[in-house]
Amino acid sequence: MVNVLIIEDDATFAQIIEGFLLKNGFTVTLATSLHQAYKIVEQQEFDLLLFDYRLPDGTGIDALNHVRQKGQKSPVIIMTSFNDVRTAVKSIQLGAIDYITKPINPDELLMVINNSLHKKEDTDLSNADFIKGKSAVADKLYEHINLVASTDMSVLIQGESGTGKEFAAKTLHLQSKRAKKPFIAIDCGALSKELAASELFGHIKGSFTGAVNDKKGQFEVANGGTLFLDEIGNLSYEVQVKLLRALQERIIQPIGSNKQTKVDVRIVTATNDDLTNSIKNGDFREDLYHRLNEFKIQLPPLRERGKDLELFINHFVQLSNTELGRNVQEIDAAAKDLLIKYDWPGNLRELKNVIKRMVLLSPNSIATIDALPEEMMIAINALPKSNQSDLKAINEVNEKALIADTLLKVRGNKSKAAKLLNIDRKTLYSKMERYGIE
Repeated sequence: MVNVLIIEDDATFAQIIEGFLLKNGFTVTLATSLHQAYKIVEQQEFDLLLFDYRLPDGTGIDALNHVRQKGQKSPVIIMTSFNDVRTAVKSIQLGAIDYITKPINPDELLMVINNSLHKKEDTDLSNADFIKGKSAVADKLYEHINLVASTDMSVLIQGESGTGKEFAAKTLHLQSKRAKKPFIAIDCGALSKELAASELFGHIKGSFTGAVNDKKGQFEVANGGTLFLDEIGNLSYEVQVKLLRALQERIIQPIGSNKQTKVDVRIVTATNDDLTNSIKNGDFREDLYHRLNEFKIQLPPLRERGKDLELFINHFVQLSNTELGRNVQEIDAAAKDLLIKYDWPGNLRELKNVIKRMVLLSPNSIATIDALPEEMMIAINALPKSNQSDLKAINEVNEKALIADTLLKVRGNKSKAAKLLNIDRKTLYSKMERYGIE
């Protein structure tokens, strides 16, 4: 039986969700605050974590960070209002597996939960989810992948959350001479500082509290193949030092062991941050950056892929029809217009989820605008009418919302906000003044 922890301060709403999940065979534990939830997760682990974004003593992202630091890898779903959906999308970047907006549709909640339970957190977009596209940027992307795949060069894949970084890494692997050897993917954002070194390099029994058995590190598991390190910028400085040594000497040493093991692994890394800023801030080693960045592949965001958007929409409709037993053959004009105008901050991952929910809520062959999330309409309507096709205007609206949400999260601490946003304080002050943010 699947054990679910819900953190929700609205007691009535929490009881409604609890009753629905109990009827569908889940075991449910309720918490009304972060303080209460932290005590609960210290005592037991859960198969699924369902966090409200706004809580009386913090946010769902605070809870997400806490459980990840404790080394728990259970899927996390963020529940959010329309106004917080941009932050919910960012929570996926930080390690959540999905989000759902209030008011919650029961069928949609069950679909999101089941999806979350059946996919690993270290996956991005699978091969079945992905098509190449026919735009000029897609052609350039695959030209670069074809060019570097046959080499042993370390590749850094840079792109926003949800653009398909793991798919690009898998494509590199499958087109390389290592294709018959393992492809191992690790989400560095989901690793606590304490567990990262063990996960990468292994440990021996008794080397630290909780090391009850010997563990083989992923470098050794991937020997002869490709090791994909997603969100590489999240590794602690100490682990960066060990990683640099492993790359330079092609030798690893498990924690607590005197034994050194030779490894032959190609490294592909990914990030949605600008690591050069992390280097300037002292958070990322410059020598490691140059080791990892022998060749860079830039993945374009969905809003820059032009006609590819319609290809992806049609592709995800067909996948969703097959998976959900639906027969959506057409999207009406109003719904299609909204899908085209929306700027997709969560990129392909968000598009896939939205289309799947649209198909679920469309019992007939034609999908209408009523089957799309209301926050998409809110986001479009928030733009000046004359600017709804103006990419700069759209991005400015998104930037303003992200800055405001981040300041709320850190309770107005501008230094912390600037660090989370990966900009300096001077730039933050300038943008706050520009957008009229107090």
